[in-house]
Order: sequence, then C-alpha cells, then structure tokens
Amino acid sequence: MLAFRPFNLESYYLPKPLPQFPNSEIIGRILGMTDIMSRPSNDPLQASANGVLYDDNLVAWERQVVGNAVGKTNQRFLQTSQGYVWASLVQPTRNLPNIPITNMPAGAAGFWAEVTVPYIDLTLEGPVVSSWLQSLIAYNFPPRLYYGQVVWIDQVRLDSSGVVFYRWNESSGHGYGPGDIFWAAGAGLKILAEEDIAPISPDVDPNEKTIRVNLTYQTLGCYEGDKEVFFCRISSGAEYNANGEAVDKWTTPVGDLNTHWKIVSLNMSGGGSAAGYSTPAVPWVTMISGEGIAIHGAFWHNDFGERRSHGCINVRPEDAKWIFRWTTPYISLAQSEQRLVWPDHGTVVSVTKRSA
Repeated sequence: MLAFRPFNLESYYLPKPLPQFPNSEIIGRILGMTDIMSRPSNDPLQASANGVLYDDNLVAWERQVVGNAVGKTNQRFLQTSQGYVWASLVQPTRNLPNIPITNMPAGAAGFWAEVTVPYIDLTLEGPVVSSWLQSLIAYNFPPRLYYGQVVWIDQVRLDSSGVVFYRWNESSGHGYGPGDIFWAAGAGLKILAEEDIAPISPDVDPNEKTIRVNLTYQTLGCYEGDKEVFFCRISSGAEYNANGEAVDKWTTPVGDLNTHWKIVSLNMSGGGSAAGYSTPAVPWVTMISGEGIAIHGAFWHNDFGERRSHGCINVRPEDAKWIFRWTTPYISLAQSEQRLVWPDHGTVVSVTKRSA
C-alpha cells in the first residue's frame, strides 16, 4: 500500500530535475511499507523492528542473505546499513545517468528511451486522464517513472535552468496509454538504438527456439533445440487473492502457447474496481495468449518465484528484454510492435504444471 505523505496537485506541473541518489553500485528501491528488522527474519520471536521504510525510499544494496520469512515462499532478505528488509519488497536498480540530447533528431517523430536511474519525477502536461494517475493523486503520491521502464519520447525541451526534459507521450500510439502526457528529466533516460534490441541468435532456426515455463517451480528456460541458453525465475498467475480465496481467473494457462504480438512497451490495465490494475509503460511485452497473457518486465515487485500476477508471466525487466530480443518475430525499434494472425505465429511457449 502506498504511504500517505505531504503532496499537492500543483506540484504535478512543476519541472523536476533528477534527485540525488545514494552512492551505491546497486540501489534498492522500496516497493511497499516494510519493517527494517534486526535479523533476516519477520518472526518477532527471532528479530525486532528497527524502523520502517516506505514506497520509493532508497537504500544501498549491500548483499542478499537467506533468512526466515514466515508464510512466504521467498526467503531472501536484503542487508542494509540499518538492518534487514524482505528482498521481495526491494527492486534492485542502478544510477546510470545519461547525457541528454537538446533537440529532436532531424526528421524523427520520436524515439524510445529506457529508464536507467532508480526513478524520475514526472511533470504533468494537460489534464489528468488515467486511472493510475488518479490513484496516485488520491494517495498524495508523486507520479514517477521507474528503473527498467521504456517510454516513447516525442518532444525535447531545454529548461531555463539548463535542464533537458523529454516529453513522454503514450497517447501517440506508442504504448496505447489513455492520454496523460508528462515531461521527465532527460538525464534519467537512455535513448535506445537498434543495436540495443538486435535479435539474439538470429542464425538459429526459429523452429528450434522454444520457451519452457514451469508453473510449479516458477521458472522459465529458453531452448535452442535441447540446449538451454537462458534461465530466469518468474511470477505467474496468482492462485489466491488477498483474502485467501481461490481465483481461477488469474491462473496462467497451461499448454503450448504461441507468440503472436510483441511490443516494446505497453500500458496494461484490467480487472474491476475491487481488484483492478492500471500500469503504464510495462516494458518488453511478448504476448503469448489471446486472453492477454504475456511475458513482460515487472518493476513493481521483486517477488520472482512466487505466484502473484493476474495471469501474465512477470520477469525482471532485463530478463524480459533478453526474451524479447531472442523470440520471434524479431522487432526493430522502427517497427515498435508486430502482430501476427493465426496460423502465423512466433516462438512457442510450453507452459506446464505438476498435477496435485
């Protein structure tokens, strides 16, 4: 849950340069209010709380250790200078600022850019449109872009203070957003080039490329023939809601699924008022089911190995990017996306689950 903090709507329209980030090779971004424990455990008989961290607090990432997270699948804790935090609530990020351009490339309608810092505060242009932004306003929380997100930039502006800002615009058809437009400090965004998403192993017969997803063990492997060339942990569809009730509608489907739509970045939304979601700029989307099931990057949790999605296969943004580049059909930045119509399809994704 987002923590309440002083904020006002007027500040949504004020230009915001990048903040000062912790001096650490890896920076942990807190993903929900959490206790800082004296030992790597959430058991009050084993550890005491030394303090509390809130959404978007940043900590130096020292090391991960295996602890005792009672009632949780993931047992990893992050060691910080203040104590231990359950690692599933900490996104590992880096602070890799860029030298922004001061003018749009000649003849370009825009460009894709990837967030390479823990977060970027956004400046709103125009009215509030999306439900995700309305939700942030209700919680007095600032709108931000986060490490690993990918956005479409259609304007560049040099501020009077000398700060370069890029305009993020999903409503232009790149990402299919509801219409909000923001300005973001350009130093936090890396302009993507075609080589950044060049196909991986394009010389391998596409029919030899398959993905095997195991829902029981929450794993994903990419295979060229019988050789596994990539492995990562996933978060597939949740089996129970927050009340502990079974939710079949969130289950990731099993069987051989076919890649049929790939898009660099997509605004994802669904569900109803009780359990709805609206997430902008979800990166590296590989759609594998007509019901909207995709493999995609998730920057809002670090709980890979635990079932928790609304049916999609969540992976780290960097893992999603590798999968996006390796699977067919291959997508260029100039294309941004490609959709196939059955019987045409790309890489086959075989999803299995052990019977009870």
